[in-house]
Amino acid sequence: MRNTLILIILFAAFGSLAQEKRIDFVEYDLDNGLHVILHQDNSTPIVNVAVLYHVGSKNEPEGRTGFAHFFEHLMFEGSPNIERGSFFKIIQNAGGQLNANTSFDRTFYYETLPSHQLELGLYMESERMLHAKIDSTGVATQKEVVKEEKRTRIDNQPYMSFQEKIFGKAYEGTPYSWTPIGSFEDIDNATEEDFKDFFDTFYVPNNATLSIAGDIEIEETKKLVEKYFSEIPKGTKEIPRPEIEAPDLGGEVREEVFDNVQLPGVFQAYRMAEQGSDDYYAMQMLTTLLSGGQSSRFQKEIVDNKEIAAFVGSFPFALEEGGLFISLGLVNVGNTPEELEEAMIEEIDRVKNEEISDREFQKLQNQIENDFVSSNSTMRGIAESLADYHVYYGDANLINSEIERYMAVTKEDIKRVAKKYLTPDNRVTLYYLPKSAQQKPDDEKLDDQ
Repeated sequence: MRNTLILIILFAAFGSLAQEKRIDFVEYDLDNGLHVILHQDNSTPIVNVAVLYHVGSKNEPEGRTGFAHFFEHLMFEGSPNIERGSFFKIIQNAGGQLNANTSFDRTFYYETLPSHQLELGLYMESERMLHAKIDSTGVATQKEVVKEEKRTRIDNQPYMSFQEKIFGKAYEGTPYSWTPIGSFEDIDNATEEDFKDFFDTFYVPNNATLSIAGDIEIEETKKLVEKYFSEIPKGTKEIPRPEIEAPDLGGEVREEVFDNVQLPGVFQAYRMAEQGSDDYYAMQMLTTLLSGGQSSRFQKEIVDNKEIAAFVGSFPFALEEGGLFISLGLVNVGNTPEELEEAMIEEIDRVKNEEISDREFQKLQNQIENDFVSSNSTMRGIAESLADYHVYYGDANLINSEIERYMAVTKEDIKRVAKKYLTPDNRVTLYYLPKSAQQKPDDEKLDDQ
C-alpha cells in the first residue's frame, strides 16, 4: 500500500509539473505561405531560431535518392551575401550554436543564439531560403562531405547497415525503402539543373515553418520576421506528397548479415501505424514497457535474469506515413542468436497474453509524462516541437496537450496493438553475424586445400 501511495504522489507531481510548464505561443502565416510560430520566454537570454522544411527522403523521386540529406549539407554553402563556407563561423563567432538534420519526412535547421543576436539568426535563415548557393563548387565539396559521413557513421560502424536493410525489405517498392543517406550513385549522376529544380520545389516559404522560441518580444519579432522573410517569393512548383502503403510481405522476411562484429545481433522490425494515430501512442507506451530503463521487461528478463543478451531494447521508428517498431539485441558470449530471438518473442507474447499490473502501468505512465516534460525543457526543444506538431499534426498546441493522448492509452490498448502489429507475418528479422562465421563458396574451399 505504501509503494502504491508513493507512485500516486509521484504521478501527481509530474502532472503538476506538466501543467506549470504550459507553453504559450502565437502563430500566423505570411502572404508567401511561410508559417510562423513564436514562443516568448524571458527567463534566460537565449533564443532559438528554427526552420523546418517539409521535405525528406520520401519526397525524392526514384533515381534521385539522397537529395534531401545532400541539401541539408549543401545549404550551408552560403549565399551571394554570405561567403562560401562561413555559415558556421558567423554563428559561432556570435556566441551561438547551429546544426541540421534530415529524416524520411522533413529537414530541420536551427541556431541557438544569445537573444540580442536574434536578427542575425533570421538573416542567415532568410538567406538560405531566398538564394542558397547551388553551384558546381558547392556540389563537389558536399559530395565528399556526405560520402565521408556515410563511411564514418554507417559503412565503418558495426551493425549500422541495419536501417537500410530493414526499411528496404519492410517498405520495398515505396519511397520509405531508401534511407535519408540515399545513393551516392544517384547524387553523382545528378546534374546542376536537377539540384536547382529540387531546391525550387521544396525549399520555399510555402513549404516551411519558422519557429522561434526564447527571450524575445512578440511584436518586435514579428517586425523582424516581416523584414527578412516577407519578400521571399512563394514557390510555384507543385510539391509532391507521396501516399505510402506498406506492401504485403508475404510472411516473415529473414536475412543473415555478415559484418565486422564481435557479438551476434538480432534485429526485428514490425510495420506500425503512422505517428499521431491512436495506435501510435499505444506503441510508444509498449516500447517503454519493454525497454524503458533498467527495470523494463527486456532488461530484467533477458539481460539480468537469463543473461542471454549484453544489450536488448526497442523503439518505435514512427513516420508520417507509417513506421517500424524495432527490437534489437546483442548476444552474450556463450549464447546464440536463436536463443535471444526466442527470448525477445517470449516477452512480446507476454504482453499479448498477460495483464499488465496496476503498479507497472502506473510506473509506465510516470515515465511517459517525465519524458514528455523533458523533451520541452530547452528553447531548441520547444522550437522543434512547435514546428513538428504544426507540420505533422496541424496543431501546434499539442505541445501542451499531447500528453493527454498518452494518458488515454489503457492497458488493454497496449495488449491490443501488440497483438495487431507484433506478428510474424508483419516482421523483418536480421541476424548480424561475424564475418568469420560466413561459409566460403565451394570453389574457395577447394583453393584453400
